[in-house]
Amino acid sequence: MNLGMWMQVLGAFLAVVSLATVLNVPKRYLVYDGIAAAAGWLVYLLAMNHGIAETTTMFLATVAIALLSHLFARMFKAPVTVFLIPGILPIVPGVGMYRIMYYLVIGNSEVATRYLSQTLQLAGMIALAIFTVDSVFRLLNGKK
Repeated sequence: MNLGMWMQVLGAFLAVVSLATVLNVPKRYLVYDGIAAAAGWLVYLLAMNHGIAETTTMFLATVAIALLSHLFARMFKAPVTVFLIPGILPIVPGVGMYRIMYYLVIGNSEVATRYLSQTLQLAGMIALAIFTVDSVFRLLNGKK
């Protein structure tokens, strides 16, 4: 890993801690929100650098974030969403939504449709990963 990747991971950490502060996340959880986001972004960067498809990369990064969110929630007896929602912010495909609107406004619906498809796939991978990890934790809790 190079310095640029570590700077991006640090940036994800700081951005999420800052945003979580604005969203009034309790102060005792801010660092853990940042850790979940930084871990997810690190998984995303490593997977992309190894040539893994973007949809698979998104799934893996979200699994990492969801796992950490569930672990933190159980450690601190807090809702999972306190860690999960801020944690996924760095990987949300916001630029895809921007591109969809941009190309629709300039009248290039073919490119807008391509970005729509890609953005829906990425958002679907985020949802699928969250659902998968949540289901695993529910199964494990049901067996106790």
